[in-house]
Amino acid sequence: MSERIYTVSEINAHIKMLIESDRALGDIYVSGELSNYKMYPSGHHYFTLKDGEGTLRCVMFSREASKLKFRPESGMKVIIRGRVAVYPRDGAYQLYANEMTPDGVGALFIAYEQLKKKLEAKGYFDPSRKKPLPKYPRKICLVTSSAGAAVRDMLRILGKRWPAAEVLIVPVRVQGEEAPSEIAEALDYVNACVPCDLIITGRGGGSIEDLWAFNDERVADAIFRSKLPVVSAVGHEPDFTISDFVADLRAATPSNAAELTTPDRAELSIQLASLMIRLRTLTERHIKLGRTRLEALSQKPVFAGPEGTLRERRQRLLMAEAALANGAQSYVATRRAELSRLAAKLDALSPLAVLTRGYAIASGSDGSAIRSVKSVAPGDRIKLRFADGLADALIVDGDAELPKKAKQSKQKAAEESPEQLEIL
Repeated sequence: MSERIYTVSEINAHIKMLIESDRALGDIYVSGELSNYKMYPSGHHYFTLKDGEGTLRCVMFSREASKLKFRPESGMKVIIRGRVAVYPRDGAYQLYANEMTPDGVGALFIAYEQLKKKLEAKGYFDPSRKKPLPKYPRKICLVTSSAGAAVRDMLRILGKRWPAAEVLIVPVRVQGEEAPSEIAEALDYVNACVPCDLIITGRGGGSIEDLWAFNDERVADAIFRSKLPVVSAVGHEPDFTISDFVADLRAATPSNAAELTTPDRAELSIQLASLMIRLRTLTERHIKLGRTRLEALSQKPVFAGPEGTLRERRQRLLMAEAALANGAQSYVATRRAELSRLAAKLDALSPLAVLTRGYAIASGSDGSAIRSVKSVAPGDRIKLRFADGLADALIVDGDAELPKKAKQSKQKAAEESPEQLEIL
C-alpha cells in the first residue's frame, strides 16, 4: 500500500498550522452569548460562546482576564477580540480571547478599536509630540455646546479659580451626524483666527452613541494638527474617547479640565502673602545689618576728625622714610663690601701683582708676549716689563756659558748704558 498513514498528532498539527496561518483568524472580533462560564483558581477563564446556530469553545488566560472591567456571567452577550487556534492534544479549535466587552455597542465598539489602532500606528498618541500647557493662560477657547451643563460648569470654575483669563466660547454641536465636522472646523478656525493660549473641547457625560463625535477621525486629525495645546474633556472619568488619546492633555470631566488648565487664585494669594512676609523679613534683616555696619564705621577715628588721621598717616610716613633711608645705607654698604672683595680677588689674579715679586714679562717688538725661548733668536731686541717700568733687552745667546770676550762686551755695554740689559 503506497498511501501514507498519518498519526493523530500529525493530523492535529497540520490542522493547527492551517488555521493559525490564516491571517483573518489571527485577530478577529466575535459576538455571541456566554455559556458555561467558569473561572478557575489559576485565574484562567473557560467558557463557550454561542448564537442561535452554533457554539465556539473559548479560553481567556489570567493575564488578559485581569484587565476585564466587568464580571462576565453566563447568558451575557459580549464581543470578544482574539485569535482562533488549535489545541493539539484534543484536536479541537478554540478562540483565545484577549479582550471582552459587553455587546451593547456592537459595531461602534469595533469601529472605535479599529480607529484607535490605526491612529496609534500613525503616531497620533506619541507622548513626545504633546505640547505643554501655559502656566498662566490669558485667553482660553472653549469648543463645545453653548447650551450644555458642561460649559456652565467650566465657566463657573474658570471664573472662580482664574478670573484674569478671558474665556471665549466657540459653539458647536457635540452630538449627531454634523457634530464631528463642526468640532473639527472650529478647532481649525481657532488655530487660524483666534489668538488664545489653549483650547478645551468636550462635552458632558452620555452613552457611547452620545460621545461618538469625539471618536471621529476628523476630530482626531484636527486635534493632531492643532498648533495650540488642546485639552480633551469628554464625558465622565470612566469614559475614554479617541480625542482623549490624541489631545495634549486628557481631563476626566469638563470641570476637571477647567481645574487642570488654570492656577488657583486662592492658592496664589497664599503663596504671594508668604513671599511678602519673606521679603519683608529679608529687607528688615538687611537694614538692620546695614545699620550695625554704619554704627561700627562711625566709631572709627577717621569720622571723629581729620587731625588724628593726618597725625597717624604723618607718623607712618616718617617711619617709612626712616626705614627707606636705613635700607638704602645698608644696601650701599653691602654693595661696597662686595666691590672691595671682588677688587681684591681681581688684584690677586692680575699679572702686575706677580711683577712686584721680582718677575718680568718679556714681549716682542710687536708687543705680543714671549712665551717660549724658541720664539726668539740671538740678535733680537725685546722689551721687559718690570713692576716699576720697561727696559730694552738684546738676545745674545741661549747657552749657559759665554766666551770671555762676550762677557767683557756685556760689562762694557752695561757701563755705557745702565738701562740696557742682555739676556744670556
